[in-house]
Amino acid sequence: MCKKSYCLSFLIFSFSLLMTRAGIAQSKMLSKGDTAPVFSAQASLTGSEFNFLLKDALAKGPVVVYFYPSAYTGGCDLEAHTFAELKDKFTAAGATIIGVSADDIQRLNSFSSDPNYCAGKFPVASDPGGQIAATYGLTFTPPKAGIKDVRGQDLTHGFIPRTTFVIDKQGKIVAVFSSDVDHISPAQHVEKALAIVQGL
Repeated sequence: MCKKSYCLSFLIFSFSLLMTRAGIAQSKMLSKGDTAPVFSAQASLTGSEFNFLLKDALAKGPVVVYFYPSAYTGGCDLEAHTFAELKDKFTAAGATIIGVSADDIQRLNSFSSDPNYCAGKFPVASDPGGQIAATYGLTFTPPKAGIKDVRGQDLTHGFIPRTTFVIDKQGKIVAVFSSDVDHISPAQHVEKALAIVQGL
């Protein structure tokens, strides 16, 4: 049996740790004017893996960081396809596109090269535990049993809400839009992001 003072100290520490973790999990989504957290992530382009560094991308110009729930699901497939179709216009505006989801890198290797989706036009990065998403204030939903993708395969990873951040080359967020908050379609994420980078 422990002394009262020790037990009380332990309980206070445990409660503080719990509250700290809860605060991280429930942190507010970043907004216009905030500095974008830089990150590195395992990513895939045309089926080839590489280490994506946001810092390096920003050195070239604005970056569109778009978080999405899962490869090979209806809305995410449409969003990737639309980004691929308009990629040349983003390039003309000097912008880099990076998609981020909780898919593992093997799924992203396939998704990034699939001509119906990313079509090898831009990279997609893996954030399996939602750590990158958390730095942007996005809530990671743990995996749920019984959910399948459009190919009939089980989705065993968690989900990040569809949210797009447009970041200028100085690293400042100049626009944020979320399907949950703004109620816009996957294609509208792409169209709005393009309009913003073209105006920078």
